[in-house]
Amino acid sequence: MASTGTQIFAFVLALLGILGATVATLLPNWKVSADVGSNIITAISQMQGLWMDCTWYSTGMFSCTLKYSVLALPAYLQTARTTMVLSCVLAALGLCLASLGLKCTRWGGGRRAKRHAALAAGTCFLASGFLCLVPASWYTNEVIVSFLDANVPESNKFEPGGAVYVAFVSAGFLFVGGSIFCLSCSGKRQAPQDLILLPPDKLLLQQQQQQLLQQQQQQEQLQHQYCSLSPLDNKTGYSLQDYV
Repeated sequence: MASTGTQIFAFVLALLGILGATVATLLPNWKVSADVGSNIITAISQMQGLWMDCTWYSTGMFSCTLKYSVLALPAYLQTARTTMVLSCVLAALGLCLASLGLKCTRWGGGRRAKRHAALAAGTCFLASGFLCLVPASWYTNEVIVSFLDANVPESNKFEPGGAVYVAFVSAGFLFVGGSIFCLSCSGKRQAPQDLILLPPDKLLLQQQQQQLLQQQQQQEQLQHQYCSLSPLDNKTGYSLQDYV
């Protein structure tokens, strides 16, 4: 398995990934109004997110409107909502499994159980990163296509906002963390049995009990050998006396 430091590094990356994915899901600036043409001198800045549309005025006022209708939204926006939520859920599940698969923790069972937990956590992180990357890429493509369309007026042109970049970075963190956790379970097995990690005092007590058990077994074997040889010796001695 991978070293403890490598696993902790992967855990931190995955934690940053889930935080970034959650923030990107809630931010309202997935696309912002582009400063082109007559929009350069406008006093209004518009932002659109997955859940709300916001408008910022030069006077400092800020107003947002929630998107209540789901069916009225375009397909790429509905997909982005669903996949981002699933990405956050899978990443949270991966963090729970990763805490069990870390070598530095005492919970989670033996080495085999920790190996399986690390593999499951890595799979969740990879799936979460994929679900975070797909909506960010699709949303960015729609914004760029709309921006390059000559039929769209300049007042309706948008460019990718900060939330999209946060989603891309979060997907990268999740991919790297998931890959490390998946590779951490590819080590060579040292024993066929499942070894349970015990504290030092309990481990010493278990070793002493095993030594006592081995000594008792050796004594029983010696007694059994002595008992099996004694009748034969007596019989042999009796026959020699009769012969003499």
